[in-house]
Amino acid sequence: MKHLKFITFLVILCSFFHRGTILSQSIIASGPMIAHGEMKEVTIWLQTIKEADCRIEYTSESDPKKYTTKVEKAIARNAFTVKCIADKVEPGNKYIYEVYVNNKKQKFTYPLTFQTPALWQWRTDSPDLKIALGSCFYVNDEQYDRPGKQYGTNYEIVQSIANQKPDLMLWLGDNTYLREADYGSRTGIINRYTHTRSLKELQPLLASTHHYAIWDDHDYGPNDGDRGYTLKSYTKEAFSMFWGNPQPYDAEGNYTTFQWGDVQVFLLDNRTFRSPNKSKTGKRTILGEKQLQWLMDNLISSTATFKLIAIGGQFVNPNAVFENYSTYADERSEIIKRIGIEGIKGIVFLSGDRHYAELSSLDPFAHKLTYQIYDLTCSPLTSGTFSPKSDAEKNPFRIPNTDIYEHNFGMIEVHGKGNDRAIKLSLKSTKGIDFWSVDIKATDLGYLAK
Repeated sequence: MKHLKFITFLVILCSFFHRGTILSQSIIASGPMIAHGEMKEVTIWLQTIKEADCRIEYTSESDPKKYTTKVEKAIARNAFTVKCIADKVEPGNKYIYEVYVNNKKQKFTYPLTFQTPALWQWRTDSPDLKIALGSCFYVNDEQYDRPGKQYGTNYEIVQSIANQKPDLMLWLGDNTYLREADYGSRTGIINRYTHTRSLKELQPLLASTHHYAIWDDHDYGPNDGDRGYTLKSYTKEAFSMFWGNPQPYDAEGNYTTFQWGDVQVFLLDNRTFRSPNKSKTGKRTILGEKQLQWLMDNLISSTATFKLIAIGGQFVNPNAVFENYSTYADERSEIIKRIGIEGIKGIVFLSGDRHYAELSSLDPFAHKLTYQIYDLTCSPLTSGTFSPKSDAEKNPFRIPNTDIYEHNFGMIEVHGKGNDRAIKLSLKSTKGIDFWSVDIKATDLGYLAK
């Protein structure tokens, strides 16, 4: 066991020194990161570089009384990651917190805050909400990167996201890039997750925004990975250690849901059950039967005004190219058909993967729907960009002038009172400047005006 601790310590420590981004307080590897928040508890994530006792002290902006979390021990088996649970919180409050490692208060040069969702039901209008979006986050590691020009650039984009002060951030897959040296072992997988998370520019964003994530092929396993990937239990373990989503629905899959205000977010798993892209026999599936039924059941029963479905690849784009959902045409058609039959309102898909961005809208008349279904594709954050050149890549469902071939991130702003709720979708540059924005009223997503 001592040998395992020492090896894990060296792997993590070398990762930081190789990048030159080890944090000023040497005991902390990365974080803190604010994860899932509920009305009565909030998860705060942290990684140290060696075995340590970690706890969080926190106080409400409206109440000076200080509370502390249970002490959590960072151990080698868990890559020295911990999740501290703040369980003395109340709905609709903002909190300031401090990090203690081995009973020593850690110093930071940026704010440490979190919040809880408001208890608004039967009382007031749902509060406004601001959600940042991004995918394809590549952090260079020269000895393991492909030779030639560096693939990761413009790390300052995460600082621009932090400057927007979003309530939540949704990471839409390829949040880290496993290399050939990584995805064949648990050690390699954990090392890659650790290396990406340690990026110095990322830390302020982690500390004061609630983070949720899905995965795509590069944080799941090999490029275009599918259900046949042997070590998917290891990548799921690493994903669970480094993110703080709500509990997954089942032991095998990596999908779940949460609600904040009148927005419900569905975090889908497009890898665990995916049949190979090139398969010509058997049923072609991305979600698999169990996850698809779970999704439909929860969409039907949802009381949220807006239902955001996060999935790694594009859903609305009808071009059957690369890993768009249209390459699995039967399952895509089944989902659209069932949404129409069930009369599910307020759906917006959120996707990444493509290394360019665009907003797509599904033609309701051609698909027997009563309203449009949008798909906001945000990609990439820091990895290489891609400019489609062939006619096969001209998305006929693209809303004109929304295609962007630079580094970008998305922003969702939910606003309005009573029956006038709306959702503003925008795409922003590395410096946080709008490329475009579109305001969509709830009535445009199937709700009747009153």
